[in-house]
Amino acid sequence: MTPVKKRSDCPISCSLDTWGDKWSLLIVRDLMFAKECTYGDFLKSQEGIATNILASRLLTLEENKIIEKHDHPDSKAKVLYKLTRKGIDLLPILIEINLWAEKYSSIPADRKAMLKEVKKDKLGFIKAMTKELERT
Repeated sequence: MTPVKKRSDCPISCSLDTWGDKWSLLIVRDLMFAKECTYGDFLKSQEGIATNILASRLLTLEENKIIEKHDHPDSKAKVLYKLTRKGIDLLPILIEINLWAEKYSSIPADRKAMLKEVKKDKLGFIKAMTKELERT
């Protein structure tokens, strides 16, 4: 594993060094809400990630044990990417980012519906979604 270069001992800085760039967070988002994805699925996301960036971020996330590869049940040429326990533990952070975005920008209807559930019982939502992610 390639060690993450730490810019400082600040917990926020160290965390961002591991998973905090734009593309890595979008990969984690896709895995969190789609549960599992192939390389091609990531390429289809509306943000339009370049293949070289995608390959680099997937490798970094895998080296840092945020995601892991699994055999695809339907194709030997494909792999499925899934969140590890460490990756699933990013769920509360992604929930907070979504809540912030809802407050300050326009978000899609499906995300609004999810946040409505989050606001009813944030801890319960996180617990239920964590269990769901652990099952996949």
